[in-house]
Amino acid sequence: MEQLFETSCIGIGFKLRILHLFVGHNGLVAATYLQKGGLQAAVLERRHVLGGAAVSEEIFPGFRFSRCSYLLSLLRPHIYRDLELKKHGLKVYMRDPHAFTPMLEEGVRGAPPRSLTLGSDLATNQMEIGKFSQKDAKAYPEFVAHLERLADAMNPLLDAPPVDIPGFTSGSLRRRVAAAKTLMPIFRCGLKLGKNLPDFYEIVTAPIMKILTQWFDSEPLRATLATDGVIGAMTSPSNPGSGYVLLHHVMGEVEKEKGAWGYVEGGMGGVSQAIASAARSYGVDIFTEKDVSQILVGSDGDAKGVVLKDGTEIHSKVVLSNATPYITFKNLTPQSALSSEFIKAVDQIDYTSPVTKINVAVDKLPNFLASPTPGDKPGSHHQCSIHLNCESVDVLETAYKEAKNERPSARPMVEMTIPSVLDPTLAPPGCHVVSLFTQFTPYYIEGREWTDQDREAFADTVFDWVEQYAPGFKKSVVGRDILAPPDLERIFGLTGGNIFHGSMSLDQLYLTRPLPSLADYRSPIKGLYLCGSGCHPGGGVMGSPGWNAALTVIADLKRR
Repeated sequence: MEQLFETSCIGIGFKLRILHLFVGHNGLVAATYLQKGGLQAAVLERRHVLGGAAVSEEIFPGFRFSRCSYLLSLLRPHIYRDLELKKHGLKVYMRDPHAFTPMLEEGVRGAPPRSLTLGSDLATNQMEIGKFSQKDAKAYPEFVAHLERLADAMNPLLDAPPVDIPGFTSGSLRRRVAAAKTLMPIFRCGLKLGKNLPDFYEIVTAPIMKILTQWFDSEPLRATLATDGVIGAMTSPSNPGSGYVLLHHVMGEVEKEKGAWGYVEGGMGGVSQAIASAARSYGVDIFTEKDVSQILVGSDGDAKGVVLKDGTEIHSKVVLSNATPYITFKNLTPQSALSSEFIKAVDQIDYTSPVTKINVAVDKLPNFLASPTPGDKPGSHHQCSIHLNCESVDVLETAYKEAKNERPSARPMVEMTIPSVLDPTLAPPGCHVVSLFTQFTPYYIEGREWTDQDREAFADTVFDWVEQYAPGFKKSVVGRDILAPPDLERIFGLTGGNIFHGSMSLDQLYLTRPLPSLADYRSPIKGLYLCGSGCHPGGGVMGSPGWNAALTVIADLKRR
């Protein structure tokens, strides 16, 4: 795929200014590849820092946080290699083990409560699972291999735009021939799946609990695995489509280790800074604190550039928006340039989010009853994704139902990470930064907006639960930063607070992401493209939407 891109770029052979708006990592990826292809790309970011949700900020003196996005895995390997991100400063701390699920229970004869720890060593995993079920311990290696086969087959679909349906039904013979080539990724995916095609269809469409129940009997194994089927999504393990969310989260890799997740040195902003450094090395112009108020549309209906909030006009033949589709078409595009039918369709895109992110500065490492450590010495489990309130699927289901009824969960699902255990640059000596990715919380609380009192009350609830697993946690808190769904929307431009730029539901994937009319990254405005996570293949720090959007722009400019 890299070679195809290089050939396409070389074929353009002229300079053309291209603007990128609301630039996260996908926008930076698109800008870099378009610049490599002989175009002149300029990046306009409304905030003081690059990266969208993948940013690092010092919220409290001496404590540096990945304020929104907090783990790296899904970044496509060919982008990582091609842009030489390691050379441009990207350093990733590998985590092993990966997941730690402590339980709330009385120990036997003074023993600590049980816990489940999973990592890269299958034999150790089997020993851990065997504490709950020997049958499940035997089944686990094949389950992991099964998921890896399905996830690996998806790679051709991730690294190419969706099938060009309009190309088959309209345009010249040349356009139809070009459209036929877009079928190749589907053929390659199908060939890789082979006899596993029915299994692939099932996991994409089924509730994750249907899949997990076929494989396993025990808790907390099913609950721990189920969290990856609902993470970031307003859904429950019993809802159709949660199986795909799990698959989406296991298709990544770090340092060639499939399914692994790592901490970026200095926080997730290190990803954006490395891509920005690569972009600048190719000549991309990058500007921060340039807030775009409107996309310029000429009398011919084509994009002509943008207008900044200060009234400055910047002209361009092509504009790529890394913002959500809602912001792009409802806030930035003149409504007179869009049909009422299209605007109505944009209004129907689902941005429901269950996430409240709480960033915490502590002066002492949390010490868990299920795996106590002496003093302030980190154990291997401290580097994991620590799943709290996740030892039972029923707990997850109840938390989901409360949020669906517009109430923050009384016993929320919590994914705790402590990146400072591996990365000493994030906190003062002896101190740590703690990320609490919590679910489920609604955008509105019983029909009204969140208040500061609501934020503090929910954070208190979360901290009370953490305290049960790790006594002394609340006393160690130096400061906390609470981001409910409306805050994620306001600060990071995530419509509805949705971290994926739109729900990863079955009706918003591949040919229908974010809408059937927008699945090819092109908009109704000629010269205006989408390149963010609201496009195929979706959310996560992946880079694929930016890569695929760049391919599409290149193809269109060649045709012109």
